[in-house]
Amino acid sequence: MSTKAPSPVKAGAADSLEKIAYGSVAGIPASDPHDQDRLGYTIWMWLKHRRDSLEQAVRSANARLLISDEEALKRIRQHLTSHGVTL
Repeated sequence: MSTKAPSPVKAGAADSLEKIAYGSVAGIPASDPHDQDRLGYTIWMWLKHRRDSLEQAVRSANARLLISDEEALKRIRQHLTSHGVTL
């Protein structure tokens, strides 16, 4: 019996909302990797819909961060503005 190699995965565009959102939280330390993923998903949803403020989006993620929410917001804002996102 033989096993086929997995299908190749095509990387998304570097300027896609998903890459920008998850890249904005990549350097933020969290107690669990899933917390970082949840925060990235919340930022992606914020970029897509912009219903609440960015501060509210970070709070609603309920991510257990190892830094303060203010420091996390500062890092996220810097990443987003460096990628051309208007806040």
